[in-house]
Amino acid sequence: MSLENSAAFLDGPRQSLRVGLASVRKPAAGEMLVKNHAIAINPIDGIIQDLGIFVQQWPTILGHDIAGEVVEVGEGVTEFKPGARVIAQALGMITGKPENGGFQTYTVVQAHAAALIPQTLSYEDAAVIPLAFSTAVGGLYQDGHLALQLPQNAHGNTDQTLLVWSGSSCVGSAVIQLATASGFDVIATASPRNFDYCKSLGATAVFDHADKDIVEKLATRVRSCKMVGAFDAFGSKESTHKIAEILSRTGGGFIATVEEPPAHLPKNVTCKQMLAALVPGTDVGTALWRDFLPAALASGQFKPAPRANVVGQGLESIQMGIDKLKKGVSASKIVVKL
Repeated sequence: MSLENSAAFLDGPRQSLRVGLASVRKPAAGEMLVKNHAIAINPIDGIIQDLGIFVQQWPTILGHDIAGEVVEVGEGVTEFKPGARVIAQALGMITGKPENGGFQTYTVVQAHAAALIPQTLSYEDAAVIPLAFSTAVGGLYQDGHLALQLPQNAHGNTDQTLLVWSGSSCVGSAVIQLATASGFDVIATASPRNFDYCKSLGATAVFDHADKDIVEKLATRVRSCKMVGAFDAFGSKESTHKIAEILSRTGGGFIATVEEPPAHLPKNVTCKQMLAALVPGTDVGTALWRDFLPAALASGQFKPAPRANVVGQGLESIQMGIDKLKKGVSASKIVVKL
């Protein structure tokens, strides 16, 4: 196999990405080589670029969300064939190996962190899914977190309610869809301009997160509900404290969050951070990545959300995308075509 690969390298903290040639490795057992056609950018990419955290060797290749075509599969990989259209969560942050990063033309991915996508779904739209999906899966379904029933086991509505803070975010969009598929009512927060968007994903009610009386209003709203907990898809200390106050007033409960939780919370509230990189390969990860997602994408039960905001084409556009994301986006995800 003779393939020419290029990557957007990060040489050190606070450095701009540098595009250059990169090696291509054959996939080992349980792996496959994917030619990337679209990649999405996540806040963690900008954080790593600024602070250098999680990097095991320099230069490094960032990137977690890819969509593309399978080029070659390793031993034991039977569910994917060369030519298959897939999305995958690139796990370079965990492995520390450059070939596992997403910001390059060819990425070696673990088969358990990939899913087939239908022909009707563009690579650009599909690229928004992987990291947010794993984050939502872990927080919703893993033991030690909310541990909800899986969508495959849902038989109608459970008459239970989940509170989702920042429902229009990438993670919030996935959480709303998955929780709804599992039979739970979802109450979300968002900016008023995104109320209809959250409802289109399955939320039954949406509240303005910036409302000065949000705690009182949500506590009143959920007091009559059978709450299973909350998912803080924003993850600030302020948002987690507000959620904790709401749950505390209504009997307490569990909060899954995307960031490190505050040190001090009400005694009847528990909070735990979700690490998406640890989800693929677990029993829950397999159940959702392999058994649920491909069919749900094909049927339209799970939609790529929020919308893809394509900011350019080629690896040279990734730095522009990171800079744009740092300025803030709403109900969209930055994507680069390759």
